[in-house]
Amino acid sequence: MSGTVNDEKSEKASASYEERVAVDGPVGVEPTQAEHKRILRKLDVHLLPFVSLLYLLSFLDRANIGNARIAGMAVDAHLTGLRYNTIAAVFFIPYALAEVPSNIALKLFRPSRWIPSIMVAWGLVMTLMSLCKNYHDLIIARIFLGLAEAGLFPGITFYLSLWYRRRDVAARVAIFFSAATIAGAFGGILAFGIEKMEGVGNLHGWQWIFCLEGIVTVLVALASFFYMHDYPETATFLTETERAQVVYMLKEDQQNLATHYDHKFVWQAMLDYRTYVQIGIYMGLLIPVYAIALFTPTIVNQLGYSAARAQLLTIPPFVCGCIATIGVGLLSDRYHLRGPFIIGMAFVSLIGYIVLYTQRAPGAAYAGAVLSAVGVYPTIAVDLAWAGSIAGGDVRKGVVLAMVIGLGNLGGICSSFIYITPPFFHIGHGTIMGWLGLSILLSFFAMWDYNRINKKREAYCAQHGIVNDAETREKYRDMGSESPLFRYTI
Repeated sequence: MSGTVNDEKSEKASASYEERVAVDGPVGVEPTQAEHKRILRKLDVHLLPFVSLLYLLSFLDRANIGNARIAGMAVDAHLTGLRYNTIAAVFFIPYALAEVPSNIALKLFRPSRWIPSIMVAWGLVMTLMSLCKNYHDLIIARIFLGLAEAGLFPGITFYLSLWYRRRDVAARVAIFFSAATIAGAFGGILAFGIEKMEGVGNLHGWQWIFCLEGIVTVLVALASFFYMHDYPETATFLTETERAQVVYMLKEDQQNLATHYDHKFVWQAMLDYRTYVQIGIYMGLLIPVYAIALFTPTIVNQLGYSAARAQLLTIPPFVCGCIATIGVGLLSDRYHLRGPFIIGMAFVSLIGYIVLYTQRAPGAAYAGAVLSAVGVYPTIAVDLAWAGSIAGGDVRKGVVLAMVIGLGNLGGICSSFIYITPPFFHIGHGTIMGWLGLSILLSFFAMWDYNRINKKREAYCAQHGIVNDAETREKYRDMGSESPLFRYTI
Protein backbone atom coordinates (compact mmCIF):
# COMPACT_ATOMS: atom_id res chain seq x y z
CA MET A 1 0.00 0.00 0.00
CA SER A 2 1.66 3.15 -1.16
CA GLY A 3 -0.75 6.01 -0.57
CA THR A 4 -0.02 6.84 3.07
CA VAL A 5 3.70 6.52 2.51
CA ASN A 6 3.50 8.64 -0.60
CA ASP A 7 1.46 11.28 1.23
CA GLU A 8 4.47 12.11 3.40
CA LYS A 9 6.60 12.51 0.28
CA SER A 10 4.00 14.16 -1.95
CA GLU A 11 5.35 17.70 -2.07
CA LYS A 12 8.93 16.56 -2.22
CA ALA A 13 7.95 13.87 -4.71
CA SER A 14 6.24 16.11 -7.22
CA ALA A 15 9.00 18.67 -6.93
CA SER A 16 11.57 15.95 -7.45
CA TYR A 17 9.82 14.65 -10.51
CA GLU A 18 9.28 18.03 -12.11
CA GLU A 19 12.49 19.77 -11.03
CA ARG A 20 15.16 17.26 -10.20
CA VAL A 21 14.47 15.07 -13.25
CA ALA A 22 13.90 17.99 -15.59
CA VAL A 23 16.77 20.17 -14.45
CA ASP A 24 19.39 18.11 -12.67
CA GLY A 25 19.15 15.08 -14.96
CA PRO A 26 18.90 11.42 -14.06
CA VAL A 27 20.82 10.04 -11.15
CA GLY A 28 22.71 6.79 -11.66
CA VAL A 29 23.78 4.94 -14.78
CA GLU A 30 22.11 3.18 -17.64
CA PRO A 31 20.80 -0.24 -16.52
CA THR A 32 22.10 -3.42 -18.10
CA GLN A 33 19.77 -5.50 -20.27
CA ALA A 34 19.16 -7.91 -17.39
CA GLU A 35 18.42 -5.03 -15.00
CA HIS A 36 16.07 -3.46 -17.54
CA LYS A 37 14.06 -6.68 -17.90
CA ARG A 38 13.89 -7.07 -14.13
CA ILE A 39 12.67 -3.48 -13.68
CA LEU A 40 10.03 -3.93 -16.41
CA ARG A 41 8.73 -7.05 -14.69
CA LYS A 42 8.56 -5.16 -11.43
CA LEU A 43 6.67 -2.28 -13.02
CA ASP A 44 4.30 -4.69 -14.74
CA VAL A 45 3.46 -6.53 -11.53
CA HIS A 46 2.77 -3.35 -9.55
CA LEU A 47 1.03 -1.26 -12.22
CA LEU A 48 -0.73 -3.33 -14.87
CA PRO A 49 -3.15 -5.48 -12.82
CA PHE A 50 -4.36 -2.40 -10.99
CA VAL A 51 -4.90 -0.10 -13.99
CA SER A 52 -6.49 -3.00 -15.89
CA LEU A 53 -9.00 -3.41 -13.07
CA LEU A 54 -9.81 0.30 -13.21
CA TYR A 55 -10.45 0.19 -16.95
CA LEU A 56 -12.44 -3.04 -16.67
CA LEU A 57 -14.82 -1.26 -14.29
CA SER A 58 -14.93 1.81 -16.53
CA PHE A 59 -15.83 -0.13 -19.67
CA LEU A 60 -18.23 -2.36 -17.77
CA ASP A 61 -20.09 0.67 -16.43
CA ARG A 62 -20.37 2.40 -19.81
CA ALA A 63 -21.29 -0.70 -21.85
CA ASN A 64 -23.71 -2.44 -19.46
CA ILE A 65 -26.48 -0.39 -21.06
CA GLY A 66 -26.40 -2.98 -23.89
CA ASN A 67 -26.93 -5.86 -21.47
CA ALA A 68 -29.61 -3.93 -19.59
CA ARG A 69 -31.47 -3.33 -22.84
CA ILE A 70 -32.15 -7.00 -23.54
CA ALA A 71 -32.67 -7.68 -19.81
CA GLY A 72 -35.93 -5.71 -19.96
CA MET A 73 -34.90 -2.05 -19.85
CA ALA A 74 -36.23 -1.34 -23.35
CA VAL A 75 -39.71 -2.51 -22.32
CA ASP A 76 -39.84 -1.15 -18.75
CA ALA A 77 -38.47 2.31 -19.68
CA HIS A 78 -40.50 2.47 -22.92
CA LEU A 79 -37.46 2.88 -25.16
CA THR A 80 -39.25 2.94 -28.50
CA GLY A 81 -37.83 4.13 -31.80
CA LEU A 82 -34.34 5.64 -31.47
CA ARG A 83 -34.57 6.26 -27.74
CA TYR A 84 -32.04 3.56 -26.84
CA ASN A 85 -29.66 4.87 -29.50
CA THR A 86 -29.96 8.38 -28.05
CA ILE A 87 -29.27 7.13 -24.53
CA ALA A 88 -26.16 5.34 -25.80
CA ALA A 89 -25.01 8.41 -27.78
CA VAL A 90 -25.33 11.22 -25.21
CA PHE A 91 -22.61 9.58 -23.11
CA PHE A 92 -19.97 10.48 -25.70
CA ILE A 93 -20.53 14.24 -25.88
CA PRO A 94 -19.31 15.20 -22.37
CA TYR A 95 -16.91 12.23 -22.50
CA ALA A 96 -15.13 13.72 -25.52
CA LEU A 97 -15.14 17.33 -24.33
CA ALA A 98 -13.72 16.65 -20.86
CA GLU A 99 -10.70 14.50 -21.81
CA VAL A 100 -8.14 17.22 -22.61
CA PRO A 101 -8.89 19.22 -19.42
CA SER A 102 -8.73 15.99 -17.44
CA ASN A 103 -5.26 15.05 -18.72
CA ILE A 104 -3.99 18.56 -17.95
CA ALA A 105 -5.43 18.18 -14.44
CA LEU A 106 -3.68 14.83 -14.13
CA LYS A 107 -0.38 16.56 -14.89
CA LEU A 108 -1.06 19.40 -12.45
CA PHE A 109 -2.33 17.14 -9.66
CA ARG A 110 -1.18 13.72 -8.46
CA PRO A 111 -2.49 10.69 -10.38
CA SER A 112 -3.21 8.94 -7.07
CA ARG A 113 -5.69 11.70 -6.22
CA TRP A 114 -7.19 12.64 -9.60
CA ILE A 115 -7.97 9.17 -10.99
CA PRO A 116 -9.60 7.74 -7.82
CA SER A 117 -11.65 10.94 -7.47
CA ILE A 118 -13.22 10.63 -10.91
CA MET A 119 -13.81 6.93 -10.20
CA VAL A 120 -15.83 7.75 -7.11
CA ALA A 121 -17.86 10.22 -9.19
CA TRP A 122 -18.80 7.82 -11.97
CA GLY A 123 -19.35 4.95 -9.50
CA LEU A 124 -21.93 7.04 -7.67
CA VAL A 125 -23.62 7.99 -10.95
CA MET A 126 -23.68 4.33 -12.00
CA THR A 127 -25.17 3.25 -8.67
CA LEU A 128 -27.85 5.94 -8.82
CA MET A 129 -28.79 4.86 -12.35
CA SER A 130 -30.59 2.01 -10.63
CA LEU A 131 -33.22 4.59 -9.66
CA CYS A 132 -33.87 5.58 -13.29
CA LYS A 133 -37.34 4.57 -14.45
CA ASN A 134 -37.82 6.21 -17.83
CA TYR A 135 -36.14 7.62 -20.91
CA HIS A 136 -35.49 11.09 -19.50
CA ASP A 137 -33.93 9.74 -16.29
CA LEU A 138 -31.56 7.57 -18.32
CA ILE A 139 -30.57 10.46 -20.61
CA ILE A 140 -29.54 12.65 -17.66
CA ALA A 141 -27.68 9.81 -15.94
CA ARG A 142 -25.72 8.90 -19.09
CA ILE A 143 -24.64 12.53 -19.60
CA PHE A 144 -23.17 12.69 -16.10
CA LEU A 145 -21.65 9.22 -16.49
CA GLY A 146 -19.82 10.38 -19.64
CA LEU A 147 -18.55 13.51 -17.88
CA ALA A 148 -17.26 11.54 -14.88
CA GLU A 149 -15.67 8.71 -16.87
CA ALA A 150 -13.94 11.00 -19.38
CA GLY A 151 -10.59 11.20 -17.62
CA LEU A 152 -9.86 7.54 -16.99
CA PHE A 153 -8.88 6.08 -20.36
CA PRO A 154 -6.71 8.99 -21.59
CA GLY A 155 -5.42 9.42 -18.05
CA ILE A 156 -4.25 5.81 -17.70
CA THR A 157 -2.76 5.82 -21.20
CA PHE A 158 -0.82 8.99 -20.36
CA TYR A 159 0.05 7.59 -16.93
CA LEU A 160 1.64 4.47 -18.45
CA SER A 161 3.70 6.64 -20.82
CA LEU A 162 5.27 8.27 -17.74
CA TRP A 163 6.56 4.86 -16.59
CA TYR A 164 7.51 3.05 -19.82
CA ARG A 165 9.65 3.85 -22.84
CA ARG A 166 7.87 4.33 -26.16
CA ARG A 167 9.12 0.97 -27.42
CA ASP A 168 7.72 -0.82 -24.34
CA VAL A 169 4.33 0.85 -24.01
CA ALA A 170 2.20 -0.86 -26.72
CA ALA A 171 2.15 -4.23 -24.96
CA ARG A 172 1.29 -2.53 -21.65
CA VAL A 173 -1.54 -0.50 -23.19
CA ALA A 174 -2.72 -3.74 -24.85
CA ILE A 175 -2.82 -5.53 -21.51
CA PHE A 176 -4.74 -2.74 -19.82
CA PHE A 177 -7.06 -2.26 -22.83
CA SER A 178 -7.74 -6.01 -22.89
CA ALA A 179 -9.74 -5.27 -19.76
CA ALA A 180 -12.36 -3.81 -22.12
CA THR A 181 -12.74 -7.17 -23.83
CA ILE A 182 -12.86 -8.91 -20.45
CA ALA A 183 -15.53 -6.41 -19.41
CA GLY A 184 -17.57 -7.35 -22.46
CA ALA A 185 -17.40 -11.03 -21.56
CA PHE A 186 -17.76 -10.45 -17.82
CA GLY A 187 -20.68 -8.09 -18.42
CA GLY A 188 -22.58 -10.84 -20.18
CA ILE A 189 -21.99 -13.28 -17.32
CA LEU A 190 -22.93 -10.71 -14.68
CA ALA A 191 -26.04 -9.60 -16.54
CA PHE A 192 -27.13 -13.24 -16.95
CA GLY A 193 -27.00 -13.70 -13.17
CA ILE A 194 -28.05 -10.26 -11.93
CA GLU A 195 -31.17 -10.00 -14.07
CA LYS A 196 -32.56 -12.94 -12.10
CA MET A 197 -32.90 -10.47 -9.17
CA GLU A 198 -36.01 -9.14 -10.90
CA GLY A 199 -38.37 -7.72 -8.27
CA VAL A 200 -35.91 -7.73 -5.37
CA GLY A 201 -36.23 -4.43 -3.48
CA ASN A 202 -38.90 -3.35 -5.95
CA LEU A 203 -36.22 -2.99 -8.64
CA HIS A 204 -36.09 -4.63 -12.05
CA GLY A 205 -33.21 -6.96 -12.89
CA TRP A 206 -31.66 -4.39 -15.25
CA GLN A 207 -31.69 -1.80 -12.45
CA TRP A 208 -29.76 -4.20 -10.24
CA ILE A 209 -27.12 -4.45 -13.00
CA PHE A 210 -26.46 -0.71 -12.63
CA CYS A 211 -26.63 -0.75 -8.83
CA LEU A 212 -24.26 -3.62 -8.06
CA GLU A 213 -21.67 -2.72 -10.70
CA GLY A 214 -21.66 0.91 -9.49
CA ILE A 215 -21.12 -0.11 -5.87
CA VAL A 216 -18.11 -2.23 -6.83
CA THR A 217 -16.61 0.76 -8.69
CA VAL A 218 -16.96 3.02 -5.64
CA LEU A 219 -15.30 0.45 -3.34
CA VAL A 220 -12.35 -0.02 -5.71
CA ALA A 221 -12.02 3.77 -6.10
CA LEU A 222 -11.75 4.25 -2.34
CA ALA A 223 -9.00 1.62 -2.18
CA SER A 224 -7.22 3.36 -5.07
CA PHE A 225 -6.52 6.44 -2.96
CA PHE A 226 -4.15 4.31 -0.89
CA TYR A 227 -2.74 1.94 -3.51
CA MET A 228 -2.00 3.98 -6.63
CA HIS A 229 1.57 5.08 -7.29
CA ASP A 230 2.27 8.51 -8.77
CA TYR A 231 5.61 8.60 -10.61
CA PRO A 232 8.75 6.44 -10.92
CA GLU A 233 10.71 8.78 -8.63
CA THR A 234 8.16 8.34 -5.84
CA ALA A 235 7.44 4.62 -6.27
CA THR A 236 7.95 2.89 -2.93
CA PHE A 237 8.12 -0.56 -4.57
CA LEU A 238 11.36 0.45 -6.35
CA THR A 239 14.74 0.81 -4.69
CA GLU A 240 16.60 4.12 -4.96
CA THR A 241 18.84 2.64 -7.66
CA GLU A 242 15.87 1.28 -9.61
CA ARG A 243 14.09 4.63 -9.45
CA ALA A 244 17.16 6.35 -10.86
CA GLN A 245 17.45 3.75 -13.60
CA VAL A 246 13.80 4.12 -14.66
CA VAL A 247 14.18 7.91 -14.81
CA TYR A 248 17.36 7.50 -16.84
CA MET A 249 15.64 5.19 -19.36
CA LEU A 250 12.68 7.53 -19.74
CA LYS A 251 14.88 10.58 -20.19
CA GLU A 252 17.02 8.84 -22.80
CA ASP A 253 13.89 7.65 -24.63
CA GLN A 254 12.40 11.16 -24.70
CA GLN A 255 15.69 12.83 -25.75
CA ASN A 256 15.54 14.97 -22.59
CA LEU A 257 12.41 16.74 -23.85
CA ALA A 258 10.45 18.94 -21.44
CA THR A 259 8.50 17.44 -18.53
CA HIS A 260 7.24 20.71 -17.00
CA TYR A 261 3.92 22.39 -17.81
CA ASP A 262 3.74 25.32 -20.22
CA HIS A 263 0.85 26.57 -22.36
CA LYS A 264 3.01 26.46 -25.47
CA PHE A 265 3.19 22.66 -25.26
CA VAL A 266 -0.62 22.52 -25.36
CA TRP A 267 -0.62 24.64 -28.52
CA GLN A 268 2.13 22.51 -30.07
CA ALA A 269 -0.14 19.48 -29.74
CA MET A 270 -3.27 21.24 -30.98
CA LEU A 271 -1.63 22.79 -34.07
CA ASP A 272 0.19 19.65 -35.27
CA TYR A 273 -1.51 18.08 -38.31
CA ARG A 274 -0.18 14.67 -37.26
CA THR A 275 -2.44 14.83 -34.20
CA TYR A 276 -5.48 14.99 -36.49
CA VAL A 277 -4.25 12.14 -38.66
CA GLN A 278 -4.07 10.02 -35.52
CA ILE A 279 -7.56 11.19 -34.51
CA GLY A 280 -8.89 9.97 -37.87
CA ILE A 281 -7.18 6.59 -37.49
CA TYR A 282 -8.44 6.17 -33.95
CA MET A 283 -12.02 7.20 -34.74
CA GLY A 284 -12.20 4.71 -37.59
CA LEU A 285 -11.12 1.95 -35.23
CA LEU A 286 -13.14 3.00 -32.20
CA ILE A 287 -16.52 3.15 -33.97
CA PRO A 288 -16.44 -0.64 -34.53
CA VAL A 289 -15.28 -1.21 -30.94
CA TYR A 290 -18.20 0.72 -29.48
CA ALA A 291 -20.63 -0.87 -31.92
CA ILE A 292 -19.46 -4.29 -30.73
CA ALA A 293 -19.83 -3.28 -27.07
CA LEU A 294 -23.22 -1.60 -27.43
CA PHE A 295 -24.93 -3.87 -29.95
CA THR A 296 -23.41 -7.36 -29.81
CA PRO A 297 -26.13 -8.53 -27.34
CA THR A 298 -28.79 -7.13 -29.69
CA ILE A 299 -27.17 -8.57 -32.84
CA VAL A 300 -26.87 -12.02 -31.28
CA ASN A 301 -30.45 -11.78 -30.00
CA GLN A 302 -31.65 -10.91 -33.52
CA LEU A 303 -29.89 -14.00 -34.90
CA GLY A 304 -32.65 -15.97 -33.24
CA TYR A 305 -31.23 -16.71 -29.79
CA SER A 306 -33.14 -16.02 -26.60
CA ALA A 307 -32.18 -13.03 -24.42
CA ALA A 308 -30.55 -15.30 -21.80
CA ARG A 309 -28.53 -17.23 -24.41
CA ALA A 310 -27.64 -13.97 -26.15
CA GLN A 311 -26.07 -12.69 -22.90
CA LEU A 312 -23.86 -15.78 -22.78
CA LEU A 313 -23.08 -15.83 -26.51
CA THR A 314 -21.59 -12.34 -26.25
CA ILE A 315 -18.72 -13.84 -24.24
CA PRO A 316 -16.64 -15.65 -26.96
CA PRO A 317 -16.10 -12.58 -29.21
CA PHE A 318 -14.72 -10.60 -26.26
CA VAL A 319 -12.54 -13.45 -24.98
CA CYS A 320 -11.01 -13.96 -28.43
CA GLY A 321 -10.55 -10.19 -28.73
CA CYS A 322 -8.73 -10.14 -25.39
CA ILE A 323 -6.26 -12.83 -26.43
CA ALA A 324 -5.62 -11.13 -29.77
CA THR A 325 -5.14 -7.72 -28.10
CA ILE A 326 -2.37 -8.96 -25.80
CA GLY A 327 -0.68 -11.03 -28.52
CA VAL A 328 -0.60 -8.24 -31.10
CA GLY A 329 0.57 -5.71 -28.50
CA LEU A 330 3.53 -7.92 -27.60
CA LEU A 331 4.47 -8.41 -31.26
CA SER A 332 4.16 -4.68 -31.94
CA ASP A 333 6.63 -3.91 -29.15
CA ARG A 334 8.98 -6.71 -30.19
CA TYR A 335 9.30 -5.39 -33.73
CA HIS A 336 8.89 -1.72 -32.71
CA LEU A 337 6.24 -1.23 -35.41
CA ARG A 338 2.74 0.24 -35.16
CA GLY A 339 1.26 0.99 -38.58
CA PRO A 340 1.62 -2.49 -40.15
CA PHE A 341 -0.14 -4.14 -37.20
CA ILE A 342 -3.00 -1.63 -37.31
CA ILE A 343 -3.47 -2.16 -41.04
CA GLY A 344 -3.27 -5.95 -40.80
CA MET A 345 -5.73 -6.33 -37.95
CA ALA A 346 -8.14 -3.76 -39.46
CA PHE A 347 -8.24 -5.96 -42.57
CA VAL A 348 -9.13 -8.96 -40.39
CA SER A 349 -11.99 -7.01 -38.82
CA LEU A 350 -13.09 -5.83 -42.27
CA ILE A 351 -13.39 -9.46 -43.38
CA GLY A 352 -15.53 -10.16 -40.30
CA TYR A 353 -17.91 -7.33 -41.17
CA ILE A 354 -18.12 -8.51 -44.78
CA VAL A 355 -19.23 -11.89 -43.42
CA LEU A 356 -21.80 -10.19 -41.16
CA TYR A 357 -23.07 -8.15 -44.10
CA THR A 358 -23.41 -11.02 -46.55
CA GLN A 359 -24.36 -14.05 -44.42
CA ARG A 360 -27.83 -14.69 -43.03
CA ALA A 361 -27.28 -18.08 -41.40
CA PRO A 362 -26.90 -17.56 -37.61
CA GLY A 363 -23.75 -19.70 -37.36
CA ALA A 364 -21.90 -17.91 -40.16
CA ALA A 365 -22.99 -14.46 -38.98
CA TYR A 366 -21.87 -15.26 -35.42
CA ALA A 367 -18.45 -16.33 -36.75
CA GLY A 368 -18.28 -12.94 -38.49
CA ALA A 369 -18.99 -11.21 -35.18
CA VAL A 370 -16.12 -13.08 -33.52
CA LEU A 371 -13.76 -12.27 -36.40
CA SER A 372 -14.68 -8.57 -36.33
CA ALA A 373 -13.87 -8.37 -32.60
CA VAL A 374 -10.61 -10.32 -32.97
CA GLY A 375 -9.48 -7.90 -35.67
CA VAL A 376 -10.42 -4.50 -34.28
CA TYR A 377 -9.76 -4.80 -30.54
CA PRO A 378 -5.94 -5.18 -30.87
CA THR A 379 -5.71 -2.05 -33.05
CA ILE A 380 -6.80 0.30 -30.27
CA ALA A 381 -3.85 -0.39 -27.97
CA VAL A 382 -1.32 -0.29 -30.81
CA ASP A 383 -2.77 2.97 -32.16
CA LEU A 384 -2.68 4.65 -28.76
CA ALA A 385 0.96 3.65 -28.34
CA TRP A 386 1.55 5.11 -31.81
CA ALA A 387 -0.28 8.35 -31.00
CA GLY A 388 1.68 8.77 -27.77
CA SER A 389 4.99 8.17 -29.54
CA ILE A 390 4.51 11.03 -32.02
CA ALA A 391 4.45 13.65 -29.24
CA GLY A 392 7.68 14.88 -27.66
CA GLY A 393 7.50 16.00 -24.02
CA ASP A 394 5.12 15.06 -21.22
CA VAL A 395 2.50 17.82 -21.57
CA ARG A 396 2.35 17.59 -25.36
CA LYS A 397 2.00 13.81 -25.12
CA GLY A 398 -0.79 14.14 -22.57
CA VAL A 399 -2.70 16.62 -24.73
CA VAL A 400 -2.23 14.59 -27.93
CA LEU A 401 -3.50 11.43 -26.25
CA ALA A 402 -6.46 13.27 -24.76
CA MET A 403 -7.33 14.82 -28.14
CA VAL A 404 -7.03 11.51 -29.97
CA ILE A 405 -9.11 9.67 -27.39
CA GLY A 406 -11.53 12.54 -26.78
CA LEU A 407 -12.34 13.51 -30.36
CA GLY A 408 -12.10 9.89 -31.44
CA ASN A 409 -14.77 9.03 -28.91
CA LEU A 410 -17.20 11.31 -30.71
CA GLY A 411 -17.35 8.36 -33.07
CA GLY A 412 -19.36 6.65 -30.35
CA ILE A 413 -22.27 8.87 -31.41
CA CYS A 414 -22.02 7.32 -34.87
CA SER A 415 -21.86 3.82 -33.34
CA SER A 416 -25.06 4.52 -31.43
CA PHE A 417 -27.20 5.34 -34.48
CA ILE A 418 -26.11 2.98 -37.26
CA TYR A 419 -27.61 -0.28 -35.96
CA ILE A 420 -31.21 0.61 -36.76
CA THR A 421 -32.27 -1.96 -39.39
CA PRO A 422 -32.71 -5.38 -37.75
CA PRO A 423 -32.32 -8.26 -38.18
CA PHE A 424 -29.37 -7.99 -40.60
CA PHE A 425 -28.18 -4.43 -39.81
CA HIS A 426 -26.78 -3.72 -43.28
CA ILE A 427 -26.50 0.03 -42.62
CA GLY A 428 -24.48 -0.57 -39.45
CA HIS A 429 -22.12 -3.15 -40.93
CA GLY A 430 -21.63 -1.14 -44.13
CA THR A 431 -20.85 2.07 -42.22
CA ILE A 432 -18.24 0.30 -40.11
CA MET A 433 -16.58 -1.15 -43.21
CA GLY A 434 -16.18 2.40 -44.48
CA TRP A 435 -14.60 3.60 -41.22
CA LEU A 436 -12.18 0.67 -41.15
CA GLY A 437 -11.17 1.53 -44.71
CA LEU A 438 -10.48 5.13 -43.66
CA SER A 439 -8.24 3.96 -40.80
CA ILE A 440 -6.29 1.73 -43.17
CA LEU A 441 -5.71 4.56 -45.66
CA LEU A 442 -4.69 7.07 -42.98
CA SER A 443 -2.31 4.50 -41.44
CA PHE A 444 -0.58 4.07 -44.80
CA PHE A 445 -0.26 7.88 -45.05
CA ALA A 446 1.12 8.20 -41.50
CA MET A 447 3.75 5.51 -42.12
CA TRP A 448 4.88 7.25 -45.31
CA ASP A 449 4.91 10.67 -43.66
CA TYR A 450 6.82 9.60 -40.53
CA ASN A 451 9.40 7.73 -42.59
CA ARG A 452 9.86 10.83 -44.81
CA ILE A 453 10.38 13.11 -41.79
CA ASN A 454 12.82 10.69 -40.11
CA LYS A 455 14.99 10.52 -43.23
CA LYS A 456 14.88 14.31 -43.61
CA ARG A 457 16.04 14.84 -40.00
CA GLU A 458 18.81 12.26 -40.28
CA ALA A 459 20.10 14.07 -43.35
CA TYR A 460 19.80 17.44 -41.58
CA CYS A 461 21.77 16.22 -38.54
CA ALA A 462 24.46 14.73 -40.76
CA GLN A 463 24.74 17.91 -42.84
CA HIS A 464 24.99 20.23 -39.82
CA GLY A 465 27.06 17.93 -37.60
CA ILE A 466 24.36 17.67 -34.90
CA VAL A 467 25.34 15.03 -32.36
CA ASN A 468 22.84 13.44 -29.98
CA ASP A 469 24.56 14.31 -26.71
CA ALA A 470 23.43 15.91 -23.42
CA GLU A 471 24.28 19.46 -24.49
CA THR A 472 22.40 19.16 -27.80
CA ARG A 473 19.37 17.57 -26.15
CA GLU A 474 19.21 20.46 -23.70
CA LYS A 475 19.34 22.94 -26.59
CA TYR A 476 16.27 21.40 -28.27
CA ARG A 477 14.51 20.60 -25.01
CA ASP A 478 11.35 22.67 -25.61
CA MET A 479 10.90 21.88 -29.32
CA GLY A 480 9.01 18.65 -28.69
CA SER A 481 8.36 16.58 -31.81
CA GLU A 482 9.97 19.28 -33.98
CA SER A 483 13.39 18.63 -32.46
CA PRO A 484 15.85 17.39 -35.13
CA LEU A 485 16.77 14.65 -32.64
CA PHE A 486 13.20 13.32 -32.43
CA ARG A 487 12.31 10.23 -34.49
CA TYR A 488 8.84 8.94 -35.24
CA THR A 489 7.84 5.31 -34.73
CA ILE A 490 6.63 3.70 -37.95
